[in-house]
Amino acid sequence: MRVLGVIPARYESSRFPGKPLADILGKPMVQHVWERSRKAECLDDVLVATDDERIRDAVCGFGGLAILTGAEHRSGTDRVAEAAHAIGAEVVVNIQGDEPMIDPMMIAEVVQPFRDGTPAGMVTLKKEVFQDSEFADPGVVKVVTDPAGWALYFSRSLIPYPRQRTSRFHVYEHVGLYAYTRECLLRLAGLPASGLEEIESLEQLRALENGIRIFVVQTACKTEAVSVDTPDDLERVRVMMGHETK
Repeated sequence: MRVLGVIPARYESSRFPGKPLADILGKPMVQHVWERSRKAECLDDVLVATDDERIRDAVCGFGGLAILTGAEHRSGTDRVAEAAHAIGAEVVVNIQGDEPMIDPMMIAEVVQPFRDGTPAGMVTLKKEVFQDSEFADPGVVKVVTDPAGWALYFSRSLIPYPRQRTSRFHVYEHVGLYAYTRECLLRLAGLPASGLEEIESLEQLRALENGIRIFVVQTACKTEAVSVDTPDDLERVRVMMGHETK
């Protein structure tokens, strides 16, 4: 089974243009993501899918593999799907290009169900959260699953809502790392945006609304994953990664 890691990297961003090339400890952010992803032994190869020649040239400059994709893509998933068309693989992992501290163990966790023969077309991760501030934060996407681990719903709201906080009350944050079978990825990218997807601004709801089951693994990784969405996030990551090197 060939497993391909794809890092979608778009140059334009409403809040942070050019962020894949933002410097972190002397390297562009996309290089940190690529280097950490390469440490995941479950991946046969890692490539960057971008819409911009500056990002492609930077990736090629540090020895990575990059391909140019269309500028019209509405999401990272669509960009990853175009890359999957170009390079064949049975399983494709969508690795967020704005998480320079990604732990390779998480990549292994999201791929393992396919090695175990899961019937799922799509696998993702979750982790338990405990703070009321996280419960109320719409930036912390929550997921609920059935006892077997199949996703029931994702929301920016608190789910399940604790009418009574019994010992069975647990809240799980969705970790936005995905692995797909090639067939599932191409099908998903070909579907129009769904109603719930547009309401919550959560692309994974398109899959659920179209009958694509999502298997959710609880990560054992304790590393804090930080998405760089703003220049302030970038400064935070610089400090955290600086501490790692000391």
